[in-house]
Amino acid sequence: MEETVRKLENSEPTQKESKLYALNPTNQLTVMGLPLLWFAVFLLVALVTVYTGNLPTGMIGSLLVMVVFGEALGWIGDRLPLVKTYLGGGAIVAIFGSAYMVYSGILPEIVTVGVDEFMTTGGFLDFYIAALITGSILGMNSKVLMKIGVRYFVPVFGAVVGAMAIAGLVGLLIGFSIKDAVLVIALPILGGGMGAGAIPMSQVYSEFLGNSPSYYISILVPALALGNVFAIIFASLLNSLSNKMPSLSGNGQLIPGFKMEEKKSKFDISKMGIGLLAALLFFACGQLLGAIIPLHPYALMIILVAIAKIANLIPENVVEGASQWYQFVAKTWTLALLFGIGVAFTDLNAVLASLSFQYVLLVAGVVVGAVLGAALLGKLVGFYPIEAAITAGLCMANMGGTGDVAVLSAAKRMQLMPFAQIASRLGGALILLLAGLLIPLFV
Repeated sequence: MEETVRKLENSEPTQKESKLYALNPTNQLTVMGLPLLWFAVFLLVALVTVYTGNLPTGMIGSLLVMVVFGEALGWIGDRLPLVKTYLGGGAIVAIFGSAYMVYSGILPEIVTVGVDEFMTTGGFLDFYIAALITGSILGMNSKVLMKIGVRYFVPVFGAVVGAMAIAGLVGLLIGFSIKDAVLVIALPILGGGMGAGAIPMSQVYSEFLGNSPSYYISILVPALALGNVFAIIFASLLNSLSNKMPSLSGNGQLIPGFKMEEKKSKFDISKMGIGLLAALLFFACGQLLGAIIPLHPYALMIILVAIAKIANLIPENVVEGASQWYQFVAKTWTLALLFGIGVAFTDLNAVLASLSFQYVLLVAGVVVGAVLGAALLGKLVGFYPIEAAITAGLCMANMGGTGDVAVLSAAKRMQLMPFAQIASRLGGALILLLAGLLIPLFV
């Protein structure tokens, strides 16, 4: 009997068993591995605490709401026929379902404020991304990192050129000037989100064009929000395309001939603790260098982890721990994070205010241009077109770190987070430089 138990503990789950919302052996629907009835009980308790005003403050209450509500919305989204096939499934329902709860007032304001603070000042988004970057890079074949190298900036450059070219063309066809199409629509969408993109870009615009930064933020935000929507939708469509045309995709790998290292090891709580510590330390080192080097801490963190991996500086138990911690975080908290993104970073008022046909068409053109440019130039330098389009294209066109999580979740390629972050952070810095060079040409 004991031998049987040991075999079961050490056995690797099949692909079917590892799906988040699989059927259990009794064919009973589950959510988070819980029978649906039990999850319904948890959801009911969470609802009672929220709507009676007894939700615990701080991390406990916020994480409870994010996990339970996020999993519920994700479960629904993964079962809506058109949504699960074409619109990102649970990922997009978790984001926009929670955004609608805020927009309509369904979610009490005190809960909204708590989740917002937990996501932003509480650092939950950074905590999540630190785990993904550290675990995915340390778990990667070091030859992949060396082979990709600076070539990755070729599809990033392709995304920028493609987006600006199609924005200018579509803008001319529907009555937008090239100035508005490129400066007001294309560059903000490609700029790396709010904190690293729209806010510093508004200051650049203010310096050259004369209005206050807040004026330009009010113009840039709708483009960012709507571009993020299209990026998530196109991520799901590209995933569907990869299933129909597998020759265009590496199924989560950027280049042919190399795969992520998948060392089979038994999950170990102490190793996961080491992985957590490694993620925190690498993030802290990125912050420390960010005070000296004018790059985003995420970008510096990626560089540090990549150097450590290539140079083989990290002990094997730390590598295994980081990989296991990354897998735990990605499986357990992704939908919770997406719910928080909807609450804290998705403004439905801004999205709805921008929904004229011409505006939507232009934003869609920007995202399509980023996808095509990244895919074509990525193919030229040896990348799989779909993976290049998702990371270097869509992760340039979304809203930074939050958008990266949503896009990769919809594309079912969360292991590509380091490359998504390169596109978001270093690509975003490139856009700020480009904005400073282009604006004087239009003045």
